[in-house]
Amino acid sequence: MKFDPDDEQRLLAESVERLLARDYGFDARRRILASDAGWSREVWASFAELGLLGLGVDPEHGGFGGGASGTQCVMEAIGESLVLEPYLSTVGIGARLIERGATRRATWLADIIAGRLTLALATTESDSGYTPTHVRTRARQTASDDIRLDGEKRVVLHAPDADLLIVSARSDGEPDARDGIGLFLVERAAPGVTVHPYRTLDGLRAADVVFSDVPVVERIGPPGAAAPLLEEALDHATALVCAEAVGALRYANAATLAYLKERRQFGVPIGSFQALQHRMVDMTVSYEQAKSMAALACSTVDRERDPRRRQRVVSAAKVRVADACRHVSQEAVQLHGGMGMTEELKISHTFRRLTRLAQQFGDADHHLARFAACDPASVEASA
Repeated sequence: MKFDPDDEQRLLAESVERLLARDYGFDARRRILASDAGWSREVWASFAELGLLGLGVDPEHGGFGGGASGTQCVMEAIGESLVLEPYLSTVGIGARLIERGATRRATWLADIIAGRLTLALATTESDSGYTPTHVRTRARQTASDDIRLDGEKRVVLHAPDADLLIVSARSDGEPDARDGIGLFLVERAAPGVTVHPYRTLDGLRAADVVFSDVPVVERIGPPGAAAPLLEEALDHATALVCAEAVGALRYANAATLAYLKERRQFGVPIGSFQALQHRMVDMTVSYEQAKSMAALACSTVDRERDPRRRQRVVSAAKVRVADACRHVSQEAVQLHGGMGMTEELKISHTFRRLTRLAQQFGDADHHLARFAACDPASVEASA
């Protein structure tokens, strides 16, 4: 199967790289990181102007219908520049869920594409781990026929400034039951929503969010049967996270190779030492393997309708990418020496981003177990 980008994707990648080179250099990123919001609405407006916020949205709703494969190059650029804006949560997850299950999808999608609306996905709970269908948050219907939410979500990326939260909540059943789960749009500023913000390891804004008798704006998907919709969206998001990691891996390799050529010891570049050359080769192999698996994952979530086959490929990709994140980030820091962990060097920030990406939506152990559970024999038996 051919995974090379086509001409349109290459042109888009070049446009995104020019935009980020102009507005998102390392010093500019550090200023954005230190700001109160932790991300730039000016950069977000530039994304909208370039059409990036509608990249995965169907043309019927004003987007470009690029899917994960079409968004892959953007995610790689985001990973390479360590972008702080809520692109994945708004475009990669939020827009996808709204397009597939919201009644007022046309209005919401138009606002997303124009840059007027940002979203955050609130599914993780204190005891849910990486299992999105473990849900204790409750949705109840009142006498006036509206829906109210009660519960708590943890580590909700981009929640402090999101306009809307997409919240998983249970209308019936035990916490581990797949049936009874719904997805709901909630205004972050609604009465009863309490946001406890903090920064993640790599500087993103996140929050623990408490819901107390919170009114729902709209339900996404069928009542009590949103588990397949949520799982499909998270597989799509995991494929995009793999692509983002590829961009960060590419930078880590390029920066390390440049350093090995520039840093001199005993009168020669340290890159001339055979032991360090071997380590650099191993880093390159890890990057190339991760790149191929990320491309396979993006292609698979776009075309594969069978959930178990989709899950098997996505998990295989995340295992390979997570291992590459660990290997390349650690080697990059070690080969830079003590300065590799200083705030003044971008490689230290890349190390932290790769560490988080390796964990996001499931670490290597979680996805290895899921990969094994979707072995070919069981997949064929369920087909």
